Amino acid sequence: MQHLLKTIIPFAAAVLLSACAGNGNSEKNSDTEANHDHAAMEQNKTNASTKPVLKNDKLNAVYQHYIHLTTALTNGDEAEAKVAANAIEAGAKEVNGASAIETSAAKITTASGIEAQRKMYEAMSNDMITLVKKEGLANGELYIVHCPMAFNDKGASWISGNKEIRNPYFGDKMINCGAVKETIN
Repeated sequence: MQHLLKTIIPFAAAVLLSACAGNGNSEKNSDTEANHDHAAMEQNKTNASTKPVLKNDKLNAVYQHYIHLTTALTNGDEAEAKVAANAIEAGAKEVNGASAIETSAAKITTASGIEAQRKMYEAMSNDMITLVKKEGLANGELYIVHCPMAFNDKGASWISGNKEIRNPYFGDKMINCGAVKETIN
């Protein structure tokens, strides 16, 4: 049963995300509506051009779950981190060169405690950084953020879609610890 859930949940999430993405791209049929919505459409184009999108669609889907995982760890939500990691594990199976990411995700789903999840997230983040740099972005920018104090001053990095620091390794304890070290575009 647990294996079935591990398979169904990520698939359902992917279908839901695809359905939502498809509905947001419908075009207006009426010229009048198009003229009235011209300013709104221009604003949407501007917003879309700043949203990070990876060139590899399958890796982009994994990245969306990675952001979900990052948020869960930042919020100290162990259960939500397991849900996101489960989706990453399923998605990473479809991405060439992502077996290490898949392995880290599997370990997060079985980890006991938020600190153990964060440790596995560090390994996953390093592998995600390498793969994202290799595959590249189709749109927007991503930031490599580094916290020098993570793991007893060993330091750890992660990928962020914005420059605002929200530390997944410390959460509320030190939410702003870290600095942008690199930009991927």
